[in-house]
Amino acid sequence: MNPDAIGRKLGDQVRLLCIGDIVGGPGRRVLAGQLPRLMLDRAIDCNIVNVENAAAGSGLTPPMYDQFVKCGVHLMTLGDHVYRRRDIIPVLEKSDRIVRPANLAPGAPGREFAVWETSSGVRVAVLTLLGRMYMRMAADCPFRAADRVLAVLPPDVKTVVVDFHAETTSEKIAMGWHLDGRVTAMVGTHTHIPTADERVLPGGTAYITDMGMTGPYDSVLGRRKDRVLSAMVTSVPAPFDVAEGDVRLCGVIIEADPATGRATSIERVRVDDIGSATGVG
Repeated sequence: MNPDAIGRKLGDQVRLLCIGDIVGGPGRRVLAGQLPRLMLDRAIDCNIVNVENAAAGSGLTPPMYDQFVKCGVHLMTLGDHVYRRRDIIPVLEKSDRIVRPANLAPGAPGREFAVWETSSGVRVAVLTLLGRMYMRMAADCPFRAADRVLAVLPPDVKTVVVDFHAETTSEKIAMGWHLDGRVTAMVGTHTHIPTADERVLPGGTAYITDMGMTGPYDSVLGRRKDRVLSAMVTSVPAPFDVAEGDVRLCGVIIEADPATGRATSIERVRVDDIGSATGVG
């Protein structure tokens, strides 16, 4: 048995795996192929996956949602492409394991938060927020939305993860400080570039500006290099098809005290397409 698994059985920590934006078919394949082993080897209690870009790089479809559930995903988050595939709306309205950004209009379809109960009885809540700087989708204040949702979470839920789907580092860092001591973790998504600033803030909130994408890194943010370069060099629009090479799963593993919800550690994790999971923190 993996030493991590032994330590988890003997300890009282809850271990969370958060995974960055799934991009297209390559991202879905590496997740399906590597998630079960990663869950076992690292003794993960709950996983949270951003599925924002699963369908050809934009949005999510009902069959893909079902695929994620079958491969073992516990909780799913979305971002500015939440309604790109309109057939996902009935799933958003019925499912208890996927959330839309909490700072959309009050009548927007979908849940503002979801809760997963681990096999050891720890209840883990997740919510996602949209940034407002340089984002095309109109959204209300993410800071006030976070305050509002945290105020209505069930009182027995101490372990809370916030996915902040935002463009600028400054807005994400500000949100980290805003939430410090009130949530277990604030993990950034959307920019598709993993950052090396993971840390536990003084109040006990694990933080990283962006977990990076789960998809093809031989690309420009998951899209074919030739198509993006052509558009940038010639100013002529081109279809930004999803790339295929150098596929990686990127995310973080967070350990926390389930009694208080305070994080004790955060570690960046990358799984290359060759199948070797490594910590890179």
